[in-house]
Amino acid sequence: MELKWTNKGLSDLARPHDFLAPVNPAAAARVVQSLAAAPSGLPAKPRIGERLEEFDPREVRRILVGHYERRYEIQDQVTYILRIWHTREDR
Repeated sequence: MELKWTNKGLSDLARPHDFLAPVNPAAAARVVQSLAAAPSGLPAKPRIGERLEEFDPREVRRILVGHYERRYEIQDQVTYILRIWHTREDR
């Protein structure tokens, strides 16, 4: 299975960096690197996340990575990273 990022998913990677960088640039880089690397295991086990029934018939799932929620969608042989945000954010 292939892994692809949506434009919104990629832009979500910039938000934690922009928030943390003024205070701690090294921490900002670590967070972004860990968030970018985390989905590498999804192609092997794409259905590991909780299915979000409100998106039916689409197969949208969510998984927690540290304090961040990642939403992704499975379509045929592709897993799309849709969005990422900190669990303290009001979403």
